[in-house]
Amino acid sequence: MRNIDLHVHSTFSDGSETTETLVELAVKARLAAFALTDHDTTDGYKSLSEAAGRHNAGLPKEEQLEVLPGVEISAAYKKGDIHILGLLVNPDDSEFNALLKSAEKERISRNIKMIDNLKDAGLDISYEEIVASAPDSIITRAHFGKYLVEKGIVPDYPSAFEKYLGDDTPYYVARKFTSPKDAIEGIIKAGGIPVLAHPIIYRLPVSELELLVDTLIGYGLRGIETLYSSHSRQDESYVRGLAKRKGLLMTGGSDFHGKPKPAISIGIGRGNLRIPYTFLENLREEQKKLAMHF
Repeated sequence: MRNIDLHVHSTFSDGSETTETLVELAVKARLAAFALTDHDTTDGYKSLSEAAGRHNAGLPKEEQLEVLPGVEISAAYKKGDIHILGLLVNPDDSEFNALLKSAEKERISRNIKMIDNLKDAGLDISYEEIVASAPDSIITRAHFGKYLVEKGIVPDYPSAFEKYLGDDTPYYVARKFTSPKDAIEGIIKAGGIPVLAHPIIYRLPVSELELLVDTLIGYGLRGIETLYSSHSRQDESYVRGLAKRKGLLMTGGSDFHGKPKPAISIGIGRGNLRIPYTFLENLREEQKKLAMHF
């Protein structure tokens, strides 16, 4: 069976691996394709495509690695957020990128406020140094955690979030997120397929999750992430049933980040994932249908 991964992060957001390394890891994992879904940016796709092109040069088509454009958008939900994947989006769509840049600008404002809080607590931390260490990246709390570890302020990532960066710490600053409606409509206008990412991790009661899915379908949601690294068999069975009842496409992804999530490998997650190529074929068929309406 030809396997794929539709949820992967790079150094262009909060992943630890470059796009070149992602290609190498995907080849080692014998993937047929994977999607780059960095947080609130499509900036990494160009370098990913170039890296894949170098790998594929001279190979027969059936042995080539497909790399797919995508994004993961944080969208407002109650006092927190949900994540919407935009798969097969046009990474050069100017209107869509303007939406993403707006989210990036707001994220930067939040980041600076959190840094100020940490400085007030006596930590020797510099936002300028964090940015300089990842110049092409969307800076997230994962970068803060890496910085705190490297400075010897905390021993590891979990400690950084437990003590300084988590939602329950006194230094946390909430973000203002893109609305789910704007995220989904933006993805569709950019030629992509909007998918609700990792629905189980929101820990919503079943009735609330299903109401959320119904609401998102009203905005244009087309898929739901069914195969995911942290899903139990029971979780997977439930989401499969939910997708079938709601008429949604099934997708799957490892949510690979590299060092921030060391137990998760590209393509196989915690060893429990086998995402079939047919998922991608179904997404492409849906993309054709949507294109007829725009």
